[in-house]
Amino acid sequence: MSRGPGLAVAAAADGSRAEERVAALVGRALEAVFEAVAETRADAAGLLERLRERGRRPVSADLAALRPALHLRLGRAGLVSGVGFIAAPGLLADVPGWLEWWQSTAEGGVRPLLVDLDPGRSAYADYTHWDWFALPRDTGLRAVAGPYVDYLCSDEYSLTLSAPVRVAGGFAGVAAADVYLRHLEAAVLPLLRRLPRAAHLVNARGRVAASADPAHLAGSLTRGPDFAAVIEDAHGVDHGGLRLVPCRGVPLVLVVSGRQAGGGGCAEDGPGRPAPSAT
Repeated sequence: MSRGPGLAVAAAADGSRAEERVAALVGRALEAVFEAVAETRADAAGLLERLRERGRRPVSADLAALRPALHLRLGRAGLVSGVGFIAAPGLLADVPGWLEWWQSTAEGGVRPLLVDLDPGRSAYADYTHWDWFALPRDTGLRAVAGPYVDYLCSDEYSLTLSAPVRVAGGFAGVAAADVYLRHLEAAVLPLLRRLPRAAHLVNARGRVAASADPAHLAGSLTRGPDFAAVIEDAHGVDHGGLRLVPCRGVPLVLVVSGRQAGGGGCAEDGPGRPAPSAT
């Protein structure tokens, strides 16, 4: 027996409310990471502003003042595995670039990221093209980059959440925090699996951040919709059989397909987990 139109409308409304609840819960989980980013941004901007008022350019040693608070942020229980400030080229008087970056260790301690930024020797010298740096710089907004294999920091599948740091109206760099993909999946996959239809999460570029849909593996691309516009508009929309729901305040979109959860398929980037570069 088929359902009448009233029951169909009610079922659709229930589904929409469930999707919005899941998107809100995902947003809440990642907002805790963005809180660490916001605190780091405020500390970095405050430090740089004080140096500007004294009439001198900062040097890399000045950024050591950020370390006690960075260590505290890593010591909190939560998703953050790395946190820090990345200077814009030309900001510092003594070096062309700098990452004041700290990571948690498996033993529960913290350690600095030691990376060679000499452009004559290191492939990592120019970090300005990576999404975690370029998106906040170019848009002035918070960003979620990845997941990608983080060869620079941990050799883990990771996502980087970042935000621009501005001083006296100019771009000074980004504050950022890393989240291991396995930790993000542990937090959000149970939420995605609550939905009756297959679902995954994408960033503004369509990169799949986490997925309960075997047709869209983490790290692959979902092409077609303008996800950045969905994030900016902050309203759910339908697109080509997909339901797109922004995750309330964080730059991710919940993508719900027309298929029932548990269906199969192939990711665009091939079988297995893709391994995009650190961009």
